Amino acid sequence: MSETSTDWNTGVWPDWCPGCGNFGIFTALKGALSELGIDRKKFVIVSGIGCSGKIPHFVNVSGVHTLHGRAIPFATGIKTANPELKVIVHGGDGDLLGIGMGHLVAMGRRNPDILVVVHNNGVYGLTKGQASPTLQLGNKTKSLAFPNINSAINPILIGMASGYTFLARSYAYNIEHLKGCLKQGISHNGAGILEVIQPCPTWNNIVTMDWIEKNTYYLENWDPNVKDDEEALEKANAIVALEHGKKKPLGILLEDGRKEPFGKRIASVYKYYATNTPAMQRVDDRGAALPVDLEKTFERFFV
Repeated sequence: MSETSTDWNTGVWPDWCPGCGNFGIFTALKGALSELGIDRKKFVIVSGIGCSGKIPHFVNVSGVHTLHGRAIPFATGIKTANPELKVIVHGGDGDLLGIGMGHLVAMGRRNPDILVVVHNNGVYGLTKGQASPTLQLGNKTKSLAFPNINSAINPILIGMASGYTFLARSYAYNIEHLKGCLKQGISHNGAGILEVIQPCPTWNNIVTMDWIEKNTYYLENWDPNVKDDEEALEKANAIVALEHGKKKPLGILLEDGRKEPFGKRIASVYKYYATNTPAMQRVDDRGAALPVDLEKTFERFFV
């Protein structure tokens, strides 16, 4: 019997604030996993700190609730150790684009087969609404003493500059659209960023449903696929133009399948990786430590 989205619930009560956009993301994710027929034993959710960090507690798959800003290195390690796993990162705009920014950029350079879902609500919701890196210059949300004095970061442009091969944006309250973006991002073979505009009715009184209606639009007649370097440059210029428009586009902006994922890059320098990945290797012999020949182990790294 095929699974439904409710089969992905753990039974742990989601304790987000009423109206939180995380409920939409949670619902869309369960729907995407159900429709893709994902093997729950081979799917891992990794999260950081913040309201979004709670999501592994609520989805009935393996999950890791990690340190502030460190979800991406955890996820990269998991995927590298066992390439058979499908790994997805959920993190807030403060977590991924503040303290975790260095890891976000590094992931784009490596191109591991991991989708990063950015819960973008413009504030640090769990710590009472301070301005996050995505809050626009001059905006004053309800808990700020004065308007934000920092310019905003655009996760789509950061992702494009860092080398991500999948870029998309959706809206937490449009569950069907978000579910489609999640399905495509999870199915993509490479590093992906899915930015989700996520209202925070508790602390961000600017990004409301009415604001989103007036400041976003759905992409139409847009082909996100890239086939060669010339088309990649044209697409990059077009995405920059879109992102500098008055309204933010919603949909799949980029999908580039030409780059080798991180696992293949490792296999190119370590011939045993493809057949003997770290997670599959023995760590003992009937309870005793395995003998280690350091010279043999590291001889391929001698220069």
